[in-house]
Parts: sequence; C-alpha cells; structure tokens
Amino acid sequence: MSKVWFITGTSKGFGREFALAALERGDKVAATARNTDTLSDLVEQYGDAVLPVELDVTNRDQVFAAVKSAHETFGRIDVVINNAGYGLFGTVEEITEQQLRDQMETNLFGVFHVTQAVLPILREQGAGHIIQISTMGGIVAFPTLGAYHASKWALEGMTDALSQEVAGFGIKVTLVEPGGFATDWSGASAIVADAHPAYAALHENMATMRAQVVLPQPVGFGSAILTVVDAEKPPLRVFFGEGPTLMAPQVYQQRLAEWAQWAHVSKAAEGK
Repeated sequence: MSKVWFITGTSKGFGREFALAALERGDKVAATARNTDTLSDLVEQYGDAVLPVELDVTNRDQVFAAVKSAHETFGRIDVVINNAGYGLFGTVEEITEQQLRDQMETNLFGVFHVTQAVLPILREQGAGHIIQISTMGGIVAFPTLGAYHASKWALEGMTDALSQEVAGFGIKVTLVEPGGFATDWSGASAIVADAHPAYAALHENMATMRAQVVLPQPVGFGSAILTVVDAEKPPLRVFFGEGPTLMAPQVYQQRLAEWAQWAHVSKAAEGK
C-alpha cells in the first residue's frame, strides 16, 4: 500500500531526494518549502501526488495548518521527515546571541512544532514513522560549529526520549545521521558569523581541511530512506554515508577510555 509523506525543506538537497524517492514509487508527498515555486517541477511531473505547501517551520501556526492541510488532502500521514535546517559557522565567541537563537528556532523548535502537530494524527492512526534528519555532528563536534552542534545534540536527546514515549502507540522514530555531502548546507543556505582576529589561524586551518575533502553527492539517499521507512523494525539511529561509520567508533572509544581513566573521580563524587 502506498504511503503518504510529509517532508519539510523539500526545495533542494536531502529533502528533494526523499520526495523524489517516494514519488517515483507511487507514494504521495506533502512537500513543504518556504517558497513553493521551487516545487513546481515536482507538481508538473507528479500531479496530484504532490501537495506543495508553503512553510516556515519557525512559524508554529503555519506548521499546524500545513499538517492539517496534508491530512485533509490525503486522509492520512504515514511518514514525517523533519529535514528543514541550516548551518551556522563561527566559534562560540564569534556567534551572536540572536544567531544562536535563530539556529535553535529552525533546527530544534521547527522539528518540535512539526512533531507536536503530527502526533495526534499518528496516535489516532495507531501507526506512523517520524524521521528526524540529524547529522554526524549530532554525536561528534568540530570547531566553528558549536551552535549547529547544540541544535542537533538537543534534537538527538529529544528524539531519543520521544521514541520511548510513543512506542506504545505504534509510532516509529528514527534519527538519520548523515556525514558530509555536496549540498547547499555549507553554501548559500549557511550563516557565517563575523570573524574575530584571535581565531584567524583556526579558520585558516578549517578552510584548508575543507578544501581537501571532496564531498559525495547524495545520490543514494532515496534508496536508503526507502529501506528505513519500509523496515518492520527501523533503527532509532542510522548513519547515511561511510564517513560516520569510520569516525564514530573512534570517538566513542576515546570517550569510554577517558571515562575509565577518571572513574576514580566518579566514585569519589559519591564519597567512595
């Protein structure tokens, strides 16, 4: 039976790949974007299978209206993909308070709004799958991305708790954690804080590192997401891309070793 998808940030990048994968196999998609003109090609090709919806995920009322429209149009919602988000580049000292708040509004509160809007529908159905697009940066951190990491680490914690809260309603939850891909995330969509001269060497080093990396295109995202949504028991967390599968074990081994090294202090905190 075909599925109905609700996808945020469908104009380009990962969101576009998810929408195309669903539509090409005959599913229906409520495709959201801040500018629905970017969705005209999908409508032209797939007709009534696509519901273009104007949506800024930071606008809570607009989010609830968009979810209601999708539900009324298609009669149900089976897959929800919270994909909308952007990158904020700058050291913790360089970013402004407003830049941090804006980052959280989109990357965390936007997901929160959509999740709260769809949950009553999914609970009533007794089924559904919420997919949060996180990042490898939701479990590891890199310099100049502190604000972005803050939004994604918060998303990871909220989603982990959510998965336990809604399991009894037949609702599945997955965190997709992609590595680096050639999308607009670090391009025109990104925000860059004003540089502080004290961090000039750090920025130069980061720029050199990025220049040496050739990022792959997300050509396999479509098949990968279909495998996840069609799984009888989908994972809570799954990496997209080989990079995270190589980096994560090293990071966790370092953490385990450090925790073990300082276990005597952990015990001492209890007076032992």
